[in-house]
Amino acid sequence: MSTGPAEKPTVDVHAHILLPALQQLVAEADPEGFGAQQALEVRRNGPESMAASGKMIKERWPQLTDLDRRLADMDAQGVDVQLVSPSPSHFYYFAAEELALKVAKAANLAVREFVDRAPERLNGLGLVPLQHPALMVEALDHAVLECGLLGVEIGSFAATPGDPEHSTVELSDSRLDPFWRRAEELGALVFLHPFGCSLDERLDRFYLANTVSQPAENAVALSHLIFSGILDRHPDLKVLAAHGGGYLPTTIGRSDHAWKVRPEARGCAEPPSSYLKMLYFDSLVHNPAELRALVAAAGPEQVLLGSDYPFDMGSDRPAAEVIEARLPAEDEARVLSGNAAALGITPASILTAPRTA
Repeated sequence: MSTGPAEKPTVDVHAHILLPALQQLVAEADPEGFGAQQALEVRRNGPESMAASGKMIKERWPQLTDLDRRLADMDAQGVDVQLVSPSPSHFYYFAAEELALKVAKAANLAVREFVDRAPERLNGLGLVPLQHPALMVEALDHAVLECGLLGVEIGSFAATPGDPEHSTVELSDSRLDPFWRRAEELGALVFLHPFGCSLDERLDRFYLANTVSQPAENAVALSHLIFSGILDRHPDLKVLAAHGGGYLPTTIGRSDHAWKVRPEARGCAEPPSSYLKMLYFDSLVHNPAELRALVAAAGPEQVLLGSDYPFDMGSDRPAAEVIEARLPAEDEARVLSGNAAALGITPASILTAPRTA
């Protein structure tokens, strides 16, 4: 471990586990939907990227499933605590209501079981069925109150199965209001992690389905949160965006200009850039200059260490990359440990205040 007992632990807030039993559950319960999802991934990514990703997953299977390997890697990376979340491939947003709730609760239990094997080094996030807003509060309560997790992971958007009138669920959708309200009441962390992109085949080569889609989807989803006024109505929400929030934080001047000159962009009370201080971002931007720019845009209190462990688009040396950004010492300490502590992201073995039922 990287710190002594008197120091604050270094916390990685963006790390994934793979749940093979969950995939089997979905494939058996809805083989048609599962097959369609696989076909969509081929269409979005293209055959070359699909082949490369399959090889990568096979090579990194031990990191995704084996606890001892994970702990050894954490030690090598200088990470004391991981906040683990299911691989976004487990969102399964095509599932109908009954299966969707079953999947979310199974994922919550599986994350809890994984965390309990090393509670001094891990904590966890569960899932909610974004495609069925009416079920999200029940799944959130299950994750936080019944499973003792710190919150949930969600995608940037979802298609609603069998509902042409509401074909897409955006984060600004009014049907999500009860979810945002409950997350705020519980003090639950909501981890925004895109999976898939509505640009589809336009990104089906050169691995654009990841390199462009992930930051684009983050920017779109965060813009829905900001411009819709959700953060005005729920100022104590804890929303953490993966991949440094994508393209939005360091290009937000255009959003501010739109807010000033376009009446339809005035759904939020203040200029969009002011809401960066109400959001949280991981440090995974792959470039020291971009990390410094993110810290400057959002504030040093809003950025937390993230690795995307163990995927190849993540970082094998996340703490070192933060140090290489040459932030002021106080800001570096915030990113590595202090901001996670302030958000209550601790090892599961450390008792926290009880959640509100």
